[in-house]
Amino acid sequence: MARKAKMRLGMSMRGLGYHPAAWRHPQVPADGTLRFEHYVRNAQAAERGLFDMIFFADGIGIREKDEPRGSLARSGYEIVEMEPMTLLPALAAVTRHIGLVTTASTTYNEPYHVARKFATLDLISGGRAGWNIVTSWSEAEAQNFNREEHLDYDTRYARAAEFVEVVKGLWDGWEPDAFPYDKAGGIFFDESRLHVLDHRGKHFRVRGPLNVAGMPQGRPVLVQAGASDQGREIAAESAEVVYAATDSIESAKAYYDDLKSRMAKYGRDPEQMKIMPGLRTVVGRTRAEAQAKWDELQALLDPLVGLARVYNTFGDLSGYDVDGPMPDLDYAPRVKSIADRILARARRDNMTIRELYNHIVAGGFLLIGTPADIVDGMQEWFEVGACDGFNILPTHLPVACEDFVEHVTPELQRRGLFRTAYEGTTLRENLGLAPHVNRHAAARRAQRAAE
Repeated sequence: MARKAKMRLGMSMRGLGYHPAAWRHPQVPADGTLRFEHYVRNAQAAERGLFDMIFFADGIGIREKDEPRGSLARSGYEIVEMEPMTLLPALAAVTRHIGLVTTASTTYNEPYHVARKFATLDLISGGRAGWNIVTSWSEAEAQNFNREEHLDYDTRYARAAEFVEVVKGLWDGWEPDAFPYDKAGGIFFDESRLHVLDHRGKHFRVRGPLNVAGMPQGRPVLVQAGASDQGREIAAESAEVVYAATDSIESAKAYYDDLKSRMAKYGRDPEQMKIMPGLRTVVGRTRAEAQAKWDELQALLDPLVGLARVYNTFGDLSGYDVDGPMPDLDYAPRVKSIADRILARARRDNMTIRELYNHIVAGGFLLIGTPADIVDGMQEWFEVGACDGFNILPTHLPVACEDFVEHVTPELQRRGLFRTAYEGTTLRENLGLAPHVNRHAAARRAQRAAE
């Protein structure tokens, strides 16, 4: 049975695209991540395609490693790019409907900073802000913030859970009708509608109140990407959009069912969370044309960049012929089960090293084909209940974004799977989420009802 709900779509605008050779493509501006007009073109294309949001999976350091030596200088992936909390307000001024979502780390920020910045973005954009909650994961980021290594895993997630609660508390500090702006009576704000948080926890002491108020959405949309048990609990309690990294319909369905089932303990309706797996698409008028587009990208992949993709699993293979077979190795992989599985596949199919890294680059959920082929795959996941939509990971920007909008969006609309116009003015409305209810206003209403 077809679902009545419409599919939700995000366009991830990280860097120059999600293929490691994207920067070398002739239609990609190699310096695009340092040019405002590049971001404008992509954001406006996504809005023409009626996407719910654009998304910046930001990192606060160069997380790619120069392993093997020389690979980093040949990679254009996540090297230099604009800081999104500065960029998004500028993009708000050249778009009208599309949501504006970015990452802010709970490890290397303070709750007051995050609450204030996203509240301001919501005001500037007219209610289109979303915060992607992450704990950060790389040593490169730790070393940029007075640490040699990360906080331990449990501490990072405990800090993240408390961080989110503090930010939500700050956002609720002013009730919606707190500001009468009564010039004649001389009353700027109603003192009874201001609530000082005065949070005192294990990781944070934050008094408040926030010196920003009146957010069009009540509060920005909360977004998360996390597969760990701790991450799933934070998502179940607070997240309204979840980005997932799953490469099979079976694993996506299991993740979807598990996450939605956890929401009941927090008194939440499963419809108030939209789960959106990452999806790369390569679309052509024919299957042959689509395959040729993918093959062109693969041909641009520098061998050292390809070898960097297998370094963590198999160590440094730069001393071997990339067109020769996989050698016998004594390298101890970080995750032996993954290494064993990949190596068994390489041995079975007699893969060369080049074929192996090309295979790994093609991993994840990737659809190559005509618009009908792409939508067939998306529709299957959507209708079986493995997702509420997708976070599109364009292989190379702006080409893959514009291809999707020109060819895939119309096919989704033709099948009744996707909107033909934006439903509302805020990100929350367009996602089909309920209006945010301020906790203090709700308590006031409940008290009046009980009297």
